[in-house]
Amino acid sequence: MLKVFHLRTDEEGLYNITSYVRQALNESGISEGIAVVFCPHTTAAITINENSDPDVQTDLLFGLRKSFPDRSEYQHCEGNSYAHMKSTCVGASETVIVHDGSLMLGTWQGIYFAEFDGPRDRNFFVKIIKG
Repeated sequence: MLKVFHLRTDEEGLYNITSYVRQALNESGISEGIAVVFCPHTTAAITINENSDPDVQTDLLFGLRKSFPDRSEYQHCEGNSYAHMKSTCVGASETVIVHDGSLMLGTWQGIYFAEFDGPRDRNFFVKIIKG
């Protein structure tokens, strides 16, 4: 089963999409398999990280900004090369094991859509595969 979700983002940020992935899993009726979450954008990403302390998300974004700052030397005409670099570093997808109808996430884990070039209208895909 493939499900497409739409998301309106503000500025750069991490958006918890765990509930969307759970919704897709529930609608699929699949109890054993995998869930693949994919971002089709080159200035955004998908990641799994802590969902309890929002300071973790703040620190992740701070670290990425420090690692990939905007620089006048970049040649990309849209002026968002830093966002492309962050997207490449974080990655376009995550895969989560499905067991007994549940996502096998750790206690503190959530699935996040990472926006590096907002505000934007975005899509992401969730594919539930029976295993």
